[in-house]
Amino acid sequence: MDRLWSKRFVLLTTGMLFLYTGFYSLIPVMPLYIRHQGGNEWDVGLIIGMFTLSAVLFRPFVGGLIDRLGRRPFIIGGIVFFVLFMLMYNWIAGIAGLIVLRFLHGASWAFSNSALGTAITDEIPSSRRGEGMGWYGISMTLAMAVGPLIGSLFVKNQSFSLMFHVAALISFGSLLLVAFSPTPYQPRKGKAILPDEKPKWSVMFTIFLMSISFGGITTFLPLFAESLDISSSAFFLVYAITLTLIRPIAGKITDRKGEPFVIVPALLFIVLALINLSVVHGLAGILCSAVLYAVGFGSAQPALQAAALRVTHPDRKGAANALFFTSFDLGIGLGSIALGWISQSMGYRTLFLSSALSVGISALVFTIFVRRLLRTEEIVRSLST
Repeated sequence: MDRLWSKRFVLLTTGMLFLYTGFYSLIPVMPLYIRHQGGNEWDVGLIIGMFTLSAVLFRPFVGGLIDRLGRRPFIIGGIVFFVLFMLMYNWIAGIAGLIVLRFLHGASWAFSNSALGTAITDEIPSSRRGEGMGWYGISMTLAMAVGPLIGSLFVKNQSFSLMFHVAALISFGSLLLVAFSPTPYQPRKGKAILPDEKPKWSVMFTIFLMSISFGGITTFLPLFAESLDISSSAFFLVYAITLTLIRPIAGKITDRKGEPFVIVPALLFIVLALINLSVVHGLAGILCSAVLYAVGFGSAQPALQAAALRVTHPDRKGAANALFFTSFDLGIGLGSIALGWISQSMGYRTLFLSSALSVGISALVFTIFVRRLLRTEEIVRSLST
Protein backbone atom coordinates (compact mmCIF):
# COMPACT_ATOMS: atom_id res chain seq x y z
CA MET A 1 0.00 0.00 0.00
CA ASP A 2 1.25 3.50 -0.87
CA ARG A 3 2.62 5.43 2.10
CA LEU A 4 0.46 8.25 3.44
CA TRP A 5 2.05 9.28 6.75
CA SER A 6 5.24 10.98 5.59
CA LYS A 7 6.98 13.62 7.72
CA ARG A 8 5.98 16.34 5.26
CA PHE A 9 2.32 15.25 5.35
CA VAL A 10 2.29 15.40 9.16
CA LEU A 11 4.03 18.80 9.38
CA LEU A 12 1.94 20.41 6.65
CA THR A 13 -1.32 19.03 8.03
CA THR A 14 -0.42 20.21 11.53
CA GLY A 15 0.41 23.61 10.05
CA MET A 16 -3.06 23.64 8.49
CA LEU A 17 -4.50 22.85 11.93
CA PHE A 18 -2.86 25.94 13.43
CA LEU A 19 -3.86 28.16 10.50
CA TYR A 20 -7.50 27.06 10.66
CA THR A 21 -7.58 27.32 14.46
CA GLY A 22 -6.63 30.99 14.18
CA PHE A 23 -9.28 31.42 11.49
CA TYR A 24 -12.06 29.59 13.35
CA SER A 25 -11.36 31.36 16.63
CA LEU A 26 -12.94 34.40 14.96
CA ILE A 27 -16.18 32.57 14.06
CA PRO A 28 -18.05 33.34 17.32
CA VAL A 29 -16.18 36.64 17.72
CA MET A 30 -16.85 38.53 14.48
CA PRO A 31 -20.68 38.72 14.58
CA LEU A 32 -20.54 40.04 18.14
CA TYR A 33 -17.60 42.35 17.37
CA ILE A 34 -19.48 43.84 14.41
CA ARG A 35 -22.45 44.49 16.67
CA HIS A 36 -20.05 45.99 19.21
CA GLN A 37 -18.94 48.38 16.46
CA GLY A 38 -22.57 49.41 15.84
CA GLY A 39 -23.48 47.02 13.02
CA ASN A 40 -26.84 45.34 12.40
CA GLU A 41 -27.77 41.91 10.94
CA TRP A 42 -27.14 43.12 7.38
CA ASP A 43 -23.72 44.48 8.36
CA VAL A 44 -22.84 41.13 9.96
CA GLY A 45 -23.62 39.24 6.76
CA LEU A 46 -21.89 41.82 4.54
CA ILE A 47 -18.66 42.07 6.54
CA ILE A 48 -18.29 38.33 7.08
CA GLY A 49 -19.22 37.69 3.46
CA MET A 50 -16.63 40.24 2.28
CA PHE A 51 -13.84 37.96 3.58
CA THR A 52 -14.96 35.02 1.47
CA LEU A 53 -15.86 37.09 -1.58
CA SER A 54 -12.33 38.53 -1.54
CA ALA A 55 -10.91 35.02 -1.42
CA VAL A 56 -13.12 34.12 -4.40
CA LEU A 57 -11.69 36.97 -6.47
CA PHE A 58 -8.08 35.96 -5.80
CA ARG A 59 -8.24 32.16 -5.85
CA PRO A 60 -8.39 31.65 -9.66
CA PHE A 61 -5.11 33.58 -9.95
CA VAL A 62 -3.62 31.83 -6.93
CA GLY A 63 -4.31 28.37 -8.38
CA GLY A 64 -2.47 29.11 -11.59
CA LEU A 65 0.40 30.84 -9.79
CA ILE A 66 1.13 27.98 -7.41
CA ASP A 67 1.14 25.52 -10.32
CA ARG A 68 3.49 27.80 -12.23
CA LEU A 69 5.81 29.11 -9.48
CA GLY A 70 5.54 26.50 -6.73
CA ARG A 71 3.73 26.21 -3.39
CA ARG A 72 6.22 27.53 -0.85
CA PRO A 73 6.40 31.29 -1.67
CA PHE A 74 2.64 31.61 -1.42
CA ILE A 75 2.39 29.52 1.76
CA ILE A 76 4.94 31.69 3.58
CA GLY A 77 3.81 35.05 2.19
CA GLY A 78 0.13 34.25 2.63
CA ILE A 79 0.50 33.28 6.29
CA VAL A 80 2.64 36.35 7.09
CA PHE A 81 -0.02 38.72 5.73
CA PHE A 82 -2.82 36.66 7.30
CA VAL A 83 -1.23 37.20 10.73
CA LEU A 84 -0.62 40.92 10.13
CA PHE A 85 -4.22 41.56 9.06
CA MET A 86 -5.44 39.59 12.08
CA LEU A 87 -3.61 42.04 14.33
CA MET A 88 -5.07 45.01 12.48
CA TYR A 89 -8.57 44.31 13.83
CA ASN A 90 -7.29 46.07 16.97
CA TRP A 91 -6.59 49.26 15.04
CA ILE A 92 -9.64 49.52 12.77
CA ALA A 93 -12.88 51.07 14.00
CA GLY A 94 -16.21 51.44 12.24
CA ILE A 95 -18.13 49.38 9.69
CA ALA A 96 -16.42 50.85 6.60
CA GLY A 97 -12.96 50.10 7.98
CA LEU A 98 -13.97 46.52 8.81
CA ILE A 99 -15.25 45.96 5.27
CA VAL A 100 -11.87 47.01 3.81
CA LEU A 101 -9.88 44.97 6.34
CA ARG A 102 -12.00 41.87 5.78
CA PHE A 103 -11.36 42.18 2.03
CA LEU A 104 -7.58 42.28 2.60
CA HIS A 105 -7.75 39.48 5.15
CA GLY A 106 -9.70 37.33 2.70
CA ALA A 107 -7.02 37.85 0.04
CA SER A 108 -4.29 36.62 2.40
CA TRP A 109 -6.48 33.63 3.25
CA ALA A 110 -6.83 32.79 -0.46
CA PHE A 111 -3.04 32.61 -0.88
CA SER A 112 -2.14 30.79 2.34
CA ASN A 113 -5.03 28.33 2.39
CA SER A 114 -4.87 27.37 -1.31
CA ALA A 115 -1.09 26.94 -1.39
CA LEU A 116 -0.90 24.97 1.85
CA GLY A 117 -3.87 22.79 0.92
CA THR A 118 -2.33 21.99 -2.46
CA ALA A 119 1.02 21.12 -0.85
CA ILE A 120 -0.82 18.63 1.37
CA THR A 121 -2.65 17.01 -1.57
CA ASP A 122 0.75 16.64 -3.30
CA GLU A 123 1.72 14.29 -0.47
CA ILE A 124 -1.39 12.06 -0.75
CA PRO A 125 -1.09 8.93 -2.97
CA SER A 126 -3.93 8.72 -5.50
CA SER A 127 -4.86 5.23 -4.25
CA ARG A 128 -5.50 6.66 -0.75
CA ARG A 129 -6.95 10.02 -1.80
CA GLY A 130 -10.23 9.64 0.07
CA GLU A 131 -8.50 8.55 3.28
CA GLY A 132 -5.83 11.24 2.94
CA MET A 133 -8.40 13.96 2.33
CA GLY A 134 -10.28 12.70 5.39
CA TRP A 135 -7.25 13.06 7.66
CA TYR A 136 -6.39 16.40 6.07
CA GLY A 137 -9.96 17.43 6.82
CA ILE A 138 -9.52 16.41 10.46
CA SER A 139 -7.00 19.23 10.88
CA MET A 140 -9.82 21.60 9.97
CA THR A 141 -12.22 19.63 12.17
CA LEU A 142 -10.06 19.97 15.27
CA ALA A 143 -9.68 23.65 14.46
CA MET A 144 -13.48 23.93 14.36
CA ALA A 145 -13.58 22.49 17.88
CA VAL A 146 -10.72 24.40 19.47
CA GLY A 147 -11.01 27.71 17.60
CA PRO A 148 -14.60 28.67 18.51
CA LEU A 149 -14.02 27.57 22.11
CA ILE A 150 -11.03 29.92 22.34
CA GLY A 151 -13.03 32.70 20.74
CA SER A 152 -16.05 32.16 23.00
CA LEU A 153 -13.84 32.22 26.09
CA PHE A 154 -12.50 35.69 25.30
CA VAL A 155 -15.79 37.09 24.02
CA LYS A 156 -17.47 36.10 27.27
CA ASN A 157 -15.20 38.62 28.97
CA GLN A 158 -15.50 41.11 26.06
CA SER A 159 -11.75 40.80 25.47
CA PHE A 160 -11.82 41.43 21.73
CA SER A 161 -8.33 42.97 21.58
CA LEU A 162 -6.70 40.09 23.43
CA MET A 163 -8.60 37.60 21.27
CA PHE A 164 -7.17 39.06 18.06
CA HIS A 165 -3.65 38.82 19.48
CA VAL A 166 -4.18 35.19 20.51
CA ALA A 167 -5.62 34.29 17.08
CA ALA A 168 -2.62 35.92 15.38
CA LEU A 169 -0.21 34.00 17.62
CA ILE A 170 -1.92 30.68 16.84
CA SER A 171 -1.77 31.40 13.10
CA PHE A 172 1.92 32.28 13.45
CA GLY A 173 2.46 28.74 14.78
CA SER A 174 1.46 27.50 11.33
CA LEU A 175 4.29 29.53 9.80
CA LEU A 176 6.85 27.95 12.15
CA LEU A 177 5.70 24.44 11.22
CA VAL A 178 5.62 24.84 7.45
CA ALA A 179 8.95 26.70 7.46
CA PHE A 180 10.64 23.39 8.39
CA SER A 181 8.75 21.35 5.79
CA PRO A 182 10.12 21.55 2.23
CA THR A 183 7.61 21.23 -0.60
CA PRO A 184 9.16 18.98 -3.29
CA TYR A 185 6.76 20.01 -6.05
CA GLN A 186 8.70 21.26 -9.08
CA PRO A 187 6.69 23.74 -11.17
CA ARG A 188 6.60 23.22 -14.91
CA LYS A 189 7.70 26.28 -16.85
CA GLY A 190 5.39 28.05 -19.24
CA LYS A 191 2.12 27.36 -17.47
CA ALA A 192 -0.51 30.04 -17.81
CA ILE A 193 -1.40 32.00 -14.68
CA LEU A 194 -5.09 31.23 -15.09
CA PRO A 195 -6.12 27.55 -15.17
CA ASP A 196 -5.89 26.30 -18.74
CA GLU A 197 -7.96 23.17 -18.21
CA LYS A 198 -11.71 23.39 -18.74
CA PRO A 199 -13.26 23.50 -15.26
CA LYS A 200 -15.75 20.82 -14.26
CA TRP A 201 -18.49 23.30 -13.40
CA SER A 202 -21.03 20.73 -12.25
CA VAL A 203 -18.65 19.67 -9.45
CA MET A 204 -18.01 23.27 -8.48
CA PHE A 205 -21.72 24.15 -8.55
CA THR A 206 -22.47 21.23 -6.23
CA ILE A 207 -19.83 22.51 -3.80
CA PHE A 208 -21.16 26.07 -4.08
CA LEU A 209 -24.74 25.10 -3.23
CA MET A 210 -23.64 22.94 -0.29
CA SER A 211 -21.40 25.64 1.19
CA ILE A 212 -24.24 28.19 1.30
CA SER A 213 -25.54 26.23 4.28
CA PHE A 214 -22.08 26.31 5.91
CA GLY A 215 -22.09 30.10 5.59
CA GLY A 216 -25.43 30.15 7.37
CA ILE A 217 -24.17 27.90 10.16
CA THR A 218 -20.89 29.71 10.82
CA THR A 219 -22.35 33.21 10.55
CA PHE A 220 -25.79 32.96 12.14
CA LEU A 221 -25.74 29.91 14.40
CA PRO A 222 -23.97 31.93 17.16
CA LEU A 223 -26.68 34.61 16.94
CA PHE A 224 -29.49 32.02 16.75
CA ALA A 225 -28.10 30.20 19.79
CA GLU A 226 -27.81 33.50 21.66
CA SER A 227 -31.50 34.22 20.92
CA LEU A 228 -32.33 30.89 22.63
CA ASP A 229 -29.96 31.71 25.53
CA ILE A 230 -27.71 28.79 24.52
CA SER A 231 -23.92 28.87 24.08
CA SER A 232 -22.96 28.27 20.44
CA SER A 233 -19.71 26.65 21.63
CA ALA A 234 -21.72 23.54 22.59
CA PHE A 235 -22.90 23.18 18.99
CA PHE A 236 -19.40 23.62 17.54
CA LEU A 237 -17.84 21.24 20.06
CA VAL A 238 -20.29 18.40 19.34
CA TYR A 239 -20.03 19.17 15.63
CA ALA A 240 -16.24 18.96 15.72
CA ILE A 241 -16.13 15.74 17.77
CA THR A 242 -18.55 14.06 15.37
CA LEU A 243 -16.59 15.32 12.38
CA THR A 244 -13.37 13.89 13.83
CA LEU A 245 -14.99 10.49 14.17
CA ILE A 246 -16.73 10.38 10.78
CA ARG A 247 -14.05 11.72 8.42
CA PRO A 248 -11.54 8.81 8.49
CA ILE A 249 -14.41 6.34 8.11
CA ALA A 250 -16.01 8.25 5.24
CA GLY A 251 -12.61 8.64 3.57
CA LYS A 252 -11.94 4.90 3.53
CA ILE A 253 -15.45 4.21 2.22
CA THR A 254 -14.85 6.79 -0.53
CA ASP A 255 -11.67 4.97 -1.63
CA ARG A 256 -13.45 1.59 -1.68
CA LYS A 257 -16.89 2.50 -3.03
CA GLY A 258 -16.31 5.78 -4.87
CA GLU A 259 -17.38 9.37 -4.20
CA PRO A 260 -21.08 9.07 -5.21
CA PHE A 261 -21.66 6.30 -2.67
CA VAL A 262 -20.75 8.77 0.11
CA ILE A 263 -21.82 12.18 -1.21
CA VAL A 264 -25.55 11.68 -1.91
CA PRO A 265 -26.49 10.31 1.55
CA ALA A 266 -24.20 12.90 3.17
CA LEU A 267 -26.01 15.79 1.50
CA LEU A 268 -29.33 14.40 2.72
CA PHE A 269 -27.97 14.36 6.29
CA ILE A 270 -27.19 18.07 5.92
CA VAL A 271 -30.75 18.75 4.75
CA LEU A 272 -32.15 16.93 7.80
CA ALA A 273 -29.87 18.90 10.13
CA LEU A 274 -31.02 22.24 8.72
CA ILE A 275 -34.70 21.34 8.78
CA ASN A 276 -34.28 20.32 12.40
CA LEU A 277 -32.63 23.67 13.21
CA SER A 278 -35.67 25.45 11.79
CA VAL A 279 -37.92 23.91 14.46
CA VAL A 280 -35.73 23.46 17.57
CA HIS A 281 -36.21 25.46 20.77
CA GLY A 282 -33.64 23.95 23.14
CA LEU A 283 -30.14 22.59 23.59
CA ALA A 284 -31.03 18.97 22.77
CA GLY A 285 -32.35 19.93 19.33
CA ILE A 286 -29.32 22.14 18.65
CA LEU A 287 -26.94 19.29 19.50
CA CYS A 288 -28.94 16.82 17.39
CA SER A 289 -28.49 19.13 14.40
CA ALA A 290 -24.78 19.43 15.23
CA VAL A 291 -24.40 15.64 14.92
CA LEU A 292 -26.46 15.39 11.72
CA TYR A 293 -24.67 18.32 10.08
CA ALA A 294 -21.26 16.95 11.07
CA VAL A 295 -22.00 13.50 9.61
CA GLY A 296 -23.24 15.06 6.38
CA PHE A 297 -20.72 17.84 5.90
CA GLY A 298 -17.81 15.79 7.28
CA SER A 299 -18.47 13.09 4.67
CA ALA A 300 -19.46 15.24 1.69
CA GLN A 301 -16.80 17.96 1.80
CA PRO A 302 -13.63 15.80 1.52
CA ALA A 303 -15.35 13.45 -0.95
CA LEU A 304 -16.26 16.40 -3.18
CA GLN A 305 -12.69 17.69 -3.00
CA ALA A 306 -11.45 14.21 -3.95
CA ALA A 307 -13.92 14.21 -6.86
CA ALA A 308 -12.65 17.62 -8.03
CA LEU A 309 -9.06 16.26 -8.02
CA ARG A 310 -10.11 13.03 -9.73
CA VAL A 311 -11.51 14.81 -12.79
CA THR A 312 -8.49 17.15 -13.09
CA HIS A 313 -5.08 16.54 -14.68
CA PRO A 314 -2.39 15.90 -12.01
CA ASP A 315 -0.34 18.91 -13.19
CA ARG A 316 -3.29 21.17 -12.38
CA LYS A 317 -3.79 20.30 -8.72
CA GLY A 318 -3.26 23.90 -7.70
CA ALA A 319 -5.93 25.10 -10.11
CA ALA A 320 -8.31 22.32 -9.02
CA ASN A 321 -7.88 23.15 -5.35
CA ALA A 322 -8.27 26.85 -6.09
CA LEU A 323 -11.53 26.24 -7.96
CA PHE A 324 -12.75 23.99 -5.16
CA PHE A 325 -12.08 26.61 -2.50
CA THR A 326 -13.41 29.35 -4.80
CA SER A 327 -16.74 27.52 -5.03
CA PHE A 328 -16.69 26.85 -1.31
CA ASP A 329 -15.87 30.47 -0.41
CA LEU A 330 -18.34 31.87 -2.93
CA GLY A 331 -21.11 29.81 -1.37
CA ILE A 332 -20.16 30.98 2.12
CA GLY A 333 -19.78 34.62 1.03
CA LEU A 334 -22.96 34.95 -1.03
CA GLY A 335 -24.75 32.75 1.47
CA SER A 336 -23.78 35.00 4.37
CA ILE A 337 -25.04 38.08 2.53
CA ALA A 338 -28.27 36.56 1.19
CA LEU A 339 -29.03 34.71 4.42
CA GLY A 340 -28.34 37.90 6.36
CA TRP A 341 -31.16 39.55 4.44
CA ILE A 342 -33.43 36.53 5.00
CA SER A 343 -32.71 36.45 8.74
CA GLN A 344 -33.41 40.15 9.11
CA SER A 345 -36.62 39.97 7.06
CA MET A 346 -38.02 36.57 7.99
CA GLY A 347 -36.02 35.23 10.92
CA TYR A 348 -33.46 32.53 11.60
CA ARG A 349 -35.82 29.59 11.07
CA THR A 350 -36.61 30.65 7.50
CA LEU A 351 -32.86 31.10 7.03
CA PHE A 352 -32.21 27.44 7.91
CA LEU A 353 -35.05 26.23 5.66
CA SER A 354 -33.59 28.26 2.78
CA SER A 355 -30.20 26.64 3.43
CA ALA A 356 -31.82 23.19 3.38
CA LEU A 357 -33.35 23.97 -0.03
CA SER A 358 -29.94 24.95 -1.38
CA VAL A 359 -28.37 21.67 -0.23
CA GLY A 360 -31.30 19.71 -1.67
CA ILE A 361 -30.64 21.30 -5.08
CA SER A 362 -26.96 20.47 -4.59
CA ALA A 363 -27.86 16.79 -4.21
CA LEU A 364 -29.89 16.92 -7.44
CA VAL A 365 -27.04 18.56 -9.38
CA PHE A 366 -24.61 15.93 -8.14
CA THR A 367 -26.95 13.04 -8.95
CA ILE A 368 -27.80 14.25 -12.47
CA PHE A 369 -24.47 15.70 -13.64
CA VAL A 370 -21.47 14.91 -11.41
CA ARG A 371 -22.16 11.18 -11.04
CA ARG A 372 -22.10 10.86 -14.85
CA LEU A 373 -18.89 12.89 -15.06
CA LEU A 374 -17.15 10.64 -12.53
CA ARG A 375 -18.36 7.53 -14.32
CA THR A 376 -16.99 8.85 -17.63
CA GLU A 377 -13.65 9.70 -16.01
CA GLU A 378 -13.44 6.19 -14.56
CA ILE A 379 -14.08 4.64 -17.97
CA VAL A 380 -11.44 6.85 -19.63
CA ARG A 381 -8.82 5.93 -17.05
CA SER A 382 -9.58 2.22 -17.27
CA LEU A 383 -9.17 2.34 -21.06
CA SER A 384 -5.89 4.28 -20.79
CA THR A 385 -4.44 1.61 -18.51
